[in-house]
Amino acid sequence: MKLLLDISYVGTAYHGYQVQPGLSTVQGTLQKALEDFYGVPLMLTGCSRTDAGVHARQFCLTVEGDLFENMPPEKLPLAMVSRLPGDISVNSAVRVDDTFHARYDVKYKEYEYLILNSPLPDPFFKDRAWHCPVPLDTGLMNAAAGYFTGKHDFAAVMAAGSAVNSTVREIYGFDCRREGKLVIIRVSADGFLYNMVRIMSGTLVQAGGRKIEPRCVKEILESHDRTRAGETLPPEGLYLNRVVYK
Repeated sequence: MKLLLDISYVGTAYHGYQVQPGLSTVQGTLQKALEDFYGVPLMLTGCSRTDAGVHARQFCLTVEGDLFENMPPEKLPLAMVSRLPGDISVNSAVRVDDTFHARYDVKYKEYEYLILNSPLPDPFFKDRAWHCPVPLDTGLMNAAAGYFTGKHDFAAVMAAGSAVNSTVREIYGFDCRREGKLVIIRVSADGFLYNMVRIMSGTLVQAGGRKIEPRCVKEILESHDRTRAGETLPPEGLYLNRVVYK
């Protein structure tokens, strides 16, 4: 039996989603809670990996094992409330076909990066947004984002040392908006390279702070040179916002 779980979590206390020996992770915490409930070993397969300190409003994973056939899946979220810490929540659970794959059946994923753009920090956004005191022009940031949109080789905005078969990805939408003192960057794509969203966001910040012209993004991508793109912004502002399946 295979279930698809939709979960949310605040990643501040965890060393990312993926299980790591000796470290507290989202997957490890969730797996213990599920195995304590079902009383059997289970296999969890996530839709992605998130780094230490990164959050998820929607993260999807499958659970496989000797599950209770007579328990409706929709009752599982409530059963997990007392077994999980307050920074992880199971939002829904549905039964899926055994051929379904939480990662390979994803059509696209959407991330948001939150920037607290104000002269002073705000304690209520600590570990929830990156503080940037320099005024940012969202018009320039959107102009820069336009050059990222579409199908490109994104080697210039991938963390150095990453090993992948291809660095070509397609970005479906990329924009930013201001809500009060928050600047919210949103991007959706068929897939992302390691640290790609945080590096692209750092490049948009350069454009918004008038350190580079928006058109420079085209040259950065064509260079395939990581050193020409912006800095990798800290993890606390990054949210996996939405996962859409085929």
